Amino acid sequence: MLNSVLEILAYNPKKPLLFTQLFFWGFFLIAFLIYSLIFNRQKLKIFYLFLISLFFYYKTGGIFLILLLFTIISDYTWAHLIHNSKFILTKKIYLSISIILNLSLLCFFKYSYFFVESYANITGAQITYHNHFAELSNNFFGTTYMLDKLIVPIGVSFFTFQSLSYTFDVFREKVKPLHSIIDYGFFVCFFPHLVAGPIVKAHEFIWQIHRPYELTKKHFGLAVFWILNGFTKKIVADYLAVNFIDRVFSSPNYYSGLEIIFAVFGYSLQIYMDFSGYTDMAIGIALLFGFELKTNFKSPYKATSTSEFWKRWHISLSSWLQEYLYIPLGGNRTGSIGSYIAIAVIFLFIALLSGKLWLLILLSSIVGSLIIIALFVKPIRQYINTNINLMVTMLLGGLWHGSSWLFIIWGGLNGIGLIVHKLWQKISPFKNHLNYFTKFLLILITLTFISFTRIFFRSADMTIVLEIFNRIKNNFGLDLFFEVIAGYKIVFLIMLLGYIIHWIPENIKEKYRFYFAKLNYVTMLLITVAVVFSAYQLMSGDMQPFIYFQF
Repeated sequence: MLNSVLEILAYNPKKPLLFTQLFFWGFFLIAFLIYSLIFNRQKLKIFYLFLISLFFYYKTGGIFLILLLFTIISDYTWAHLIHNSKFILTKKIYLSISIILNLSLLCFFKYSYFFVESYANITGAQITYHNHFAELSNNFFGTTYMLDKLIVPIGVSFFTFQSLSYTFDVFREKVKPLHSIIDYGFFVCFFPHLVAGPIVKAHEFIWQIHRPYELTKKHFGLAVFWILNGFTKKIVADYLAVNFIDRVFSSPNYYSGLEIIFAVFGYSLQIYMDFSGYTDMAIGIALLFGFELKTNFKSPYKATSTSEFWKRWHISLSSWLQEYLYIPLGGNRTGSIGSYIAIAVIFLFIALLSGKLWLLILLSSIVGSLIIIALFVKPIRQYINTNINLMVTMLLGGLWHGSSWLFIIWGGLNGIGLIVHKLWQKISPFKNHLNYFTKFLLILITLTFISFTRIFFRSADMTIVLEIFNRIKNNFGLDLFFEVIAGYKIVFLIMLLGYIIHWIPENIKEKYRFYFAKLNYVTMLLITVAVVFSAYQLMSGDMQPFIYFQF
């Protein structure tokens, strides 16, 4: 008995606490039953949710719970110092310390191996990377992490950005600092959104902490709907990945260009279902506990332009970057010192990735030349000023995902896509004549461009990317069309249904959501059992970790 309890409490890196695991729903059921006994005792319920959120992260991230606790204590302290300071200069100093600490820790845990490896490549020095957190975890938790490899803490980007939004918002006087560190800790690590979003901004969530608990039948029904919706998405995403997409991207030379094209569009559907599936479940689970999380996806493949796509995709990250990066850098009005510092950081990453210092010198020379030209040629100066922050934001968004050429290229291509759309808006003949056919055509063009950029996002390395383009160019295999369709008929049928459901008008989706929420509890239970049973028929072995856990 004792061993069973200890096994439940122990951290196992091979079994993170996924929303799709039976163990999680056992954890959730017990947590919610206890919550139902204390929901009217305000301080106790927040303390309880804080504790179970820490346990959730411990079961998911192990030793990195230390990092989460440090982030909470650090930014709680800096926020109070910012608020209590009487001088704007000292407020800025405290905010800067918070930013530097958070970004330094984020960079250390995501990029330290990359920097050590790059330095060794450039200088020829014999340096061995040593992961002290891995050693600590191996000693205390019996894990078997390799000590010369980087382990990225699960959800580190998400809780770092959430915590940073708090010190920013206190500085801007959008929120007052919380008196209790427990309240603040709960805001940062509330378990539904902790490891893969949606990213919660302080001014959008903190006001809910001491709001009286309310769970109407409508809220309950919508919560169940979002959980079922997200669960089904995740199961389907895994089925597509295991039975088709992963195979193509791991060995593209074994497939025709036609199959690769299907896989590329399939991956767009997979990553949407995987990521939005997690956030759908997070929204539903949070709603059961009485808290509202912002919508993170609004049918992004309905977008008729790249600009609209980024307003619909991963909204919490896009809006965070806009509010705390893009606008402070000057937005679309002008470049700033921060813009050029950010460009310098990006160029440093590019030089380190290449292992060539001459590349850094070349890039710096190009930028220096553009600056000089811009000083004397007004149209070029205006063009750079109105677009530099857009490109910086997208390139940093790429680096946010990891230290890889592929992520930088992916971010850069999306930046170019946004800039091209800005130019297109000025000359578009469809601006005031967007009929159904034109709209559908623009949707397909946007989806094709976004899917094309994801070749770089999904591929393991540049070799895979080159193999993909080579197969598309030289071995397309259009004559195999009917054989390919027949060979993957179930996969393609699911993909087709997925896109059709995605393109259903939003007003119709709202109707069936609210219809489900109004059902009696018995009918709701029967539908839930039927959906879960049907979804599990698509399972292929163990559930795959959510894609965005690694970021």
